[in-house]
This record gives sequence, structure tokens and C-alpha cells, in this order.
Amino acid sequence: MVELACLLGTLAAYGVGLRLQGRTSSPLANPTLIAILVIGAVLELSGLDYGRYEDATDPIAFLLGPAVVALAVPLYVERATLLDHTRHLLLGVLAGASVAMALGALVAWLARFSDPFTLAVTTRTATSPVSIAIAEQLDGGAPALSAVLSISSGLFAATFGPSLLDRLGVRLPVARGLAMGVTGHGIGTARMLQESRLAGATSSVGMGLGGLTVALVVPGLWGL
Repeated sequence: MVELACLLGTLAAYGVGLRLQGRTSSPLANPTLIAILVIGAVLELSGLDYGRYEDATDPIAFLLGPAVVALAVPLYVERATLLDHTRHLLLGVLAGASVAMALGALVAWLARFSDPFTLAVTTRTATSPVSIAIAEQLDGGAPALSAVLSISSGLFAATFGPSLLDRLGVRLPVARGLAMGVTGHGIGTARMLQESRLAGATSSVGMGLGGLTVALVVPGLWGL
């Protein structure tokens, strides 16, 4: 009974987030953010073990795989446009991922963070499976911390990124999608798919290539 309540409660919390997003223009009305806050509060107040909640919501976690595969659909449909912008996409991903890693490393150095926090901050813009894998392979890494910062980075980008891009006058779907994919990975890509198919496809490219860039660069420079 508890397991069923966890599953239905998670779906209900996300559904409430979707309704709020449809009724208000506030960037804080992000369904993922709202669901996390609601479920986190319920778990804290009820004292329910997170492992039990995780087991109960396995069906939702299982659907993440097909959801990622489904991102190939907008990529295929928009392939001609993406190929036309190949050079811009590659340069944008390289620049965006490099700046994000450099800023993370600089902040960590100035603040004298510990090794686990430094690695987590540096890899925060990669999607959580990538940041977790990097943390598991390198000395001083903390996979759980890397996952938290990666998800937090995605939530922050998905929540405030679109309005920031509006203020900066970034209107082109290709530019908006790439920026959100590199900084907000999966959560940012989901947000871009709400804007347009092209923005979602470009965001998928940014997420994939951005994660690849982080995975190639950070292990090579770690410990220098």
C-alpha cells in the first residue's frame, strides 16, 4: 500500500507542477522542481526510508531509458537543420562546456573546496550519469554529491534559463536549445521540447556532446 502511494504521489506531485506551470508565467513553476520539493518534504515529515521510496518508483525510473531513446525522434526530423549548423553546434558546445568547467574549477580553487566538491562542481553541467561515472573512476570523487549538483544545475538552468535567454535577446531555437542542453542537460532539454521541436533537438545535441566533452577533459586534467 505504501509503495503504491509513493508511486501515485510522485505522479500527482508532477501533475500539480504541470498545472501550475500552465497557469502562471513564474519560472519557479517547474514541474520537476515542484515534484522534488513536495516529495522531499513528504519523505522528511513521514520518516519514510528513501530506499523504500526508490524501490516503489522503479517503474518511473525505468521509463527514463525509453524517454532518452525517444529524443532521437526530433533529432531525426530536424537532421537537415542540425547538419546545416554543424560548425556552430560544435563550437558552441566546446565553448560552453569549457567555460562551465573552467568557472567551476576557478570557484572551487578560490573557495578551497575539498576534492569531492571540486570534482562535483567541475562536472555539474554533465548529465548525472556522466558526472556519477566520472566521480566513481577518479580518486577523491563522491558520486552522490556529483549527482546532486548535476541535478541541481539542470533544475536551475531549466527554471531560470529561458527567461535569461529572453532578456539577452536570444530568440533562435538553435541557439536557445544549445545553451540549455549544455547547461541544463536532460531537464533543460525537456524544457526546450516545450518550446519547439528544433529547440529540443538542438538541446539534445548540446546535452550529448557537452557530456562527452566533460567526460574527456576532466579525467585527463584531474590531479594536475
